[in-house]
Amino acid sequence: MRNYILVSRVVLAALFLVSAMNLTIRPAAAAGGNYFPNIPLITHNGKKVHLYDDLLKDKVVVINFIYTSCPNSCPLETARLRAVQELLGDRVGRDIFMYSITIDPEVDTVQVLNHYADKFNIGPGWLFLTGKEDDIILLRKKLGLYMDEIQNGDDLDHNLTMIVGNEATGKWIKRSPFDNPKGLANLIGYDLFDGMVPRKGAKSYASVPEVSKLSRGQYLYRTRCIACHTLGLGDGLGPDLLGVVDKRDRTWLARWLKVPDKMLAEKDPIAMKLFAQYQELAMPNLQLSDIDVAALIDYMAAESRRIAMTNVEAAVKDEPDNHKHH
Repeated sequence: MRNYILVSRVVLAALFLVSAMNLTIRPAAAAGGNYFPNIPLITHNGKKVHLYDDLLKDKVVVINFIYTSCPNSCPLETARLRAVQELLGDRVGRDIFMYSITIDPEVDTVQVLNHYADKFNIGPGWLFLTGKEDDIILLRKKLGLYMDEIQNGDDLDHNLTMIVGNEATGKWIKRSPFDNPKGLANLIGYDLFDGMVPRKGAKSYASVPEVSKLSRGQYLYRTRCIACHTLGLGDGLGPDLLGVVDKRDRTWLARWLKVPDKMLAEKDPIAMKLFAQYQELAMPNLQLSDIDVAALIDYMAAESRRIAMTNVEAAVKDEPDNHKHH
């Protein structure tokens, strides 16, 4: 059976001796193509490319490793990076490039990767790539993203870290794809350019509002749910969660949040309907505890009530203006 391991954030900071203090190094500034293997790869669009010559040279890049049959971590990772891509806008494909490389090339053919990209509605500038397994393992080792101690004879156990870098300057940083999307977008879109790109809408520290303390449920929603869902802003990769607590039986909802994989395996009717409705993107098992599930449900219920009340107040406020037109 395949195991799925989330590697500690402490471990994720180790690439090229990068420390927890966010030190960066420049391993390829002088070596260039002599450091990175110029392995052949194929994009999800069927185009043959070489890693260094076509994908890395003189570019700012985001690289992570996935496999499409992964039921939990990889879909969530892709959804989080999709949020980063949206924040970066049309710069992705222009001066920033994103690459997701499969670690299961036997299964993840060009057609499979193309379908996977379509399911997540991936925009231009983000490529999903496959190649020879030995070449991909070599690349993972070069990037410090292959860890012998977690393979356990199964190459699909993998380090979930991604690496971002500017090949021209040799600046490379290891990050978790589960970091705050705005923070990642800022790192990729500005910090990697070493001040060469002006920040839009930059504010002084004095004008930054104090950060309020998040409840457990709010924290879980922001870190586990927001990449695929909204509360009151319409469907995303998954359904709008506004009013979901009132709409669904609470026992069903609690179980769905805790073990969606089991419910899909059991072919629960509602679960299967949602699966079919939303591009067959399976709800990942987020490893939530009973306490987490209760906190998340309470937050969604409270937020739905708050939004409903705000909408009512706005309608009442607009009512006198509406009467003036009659």
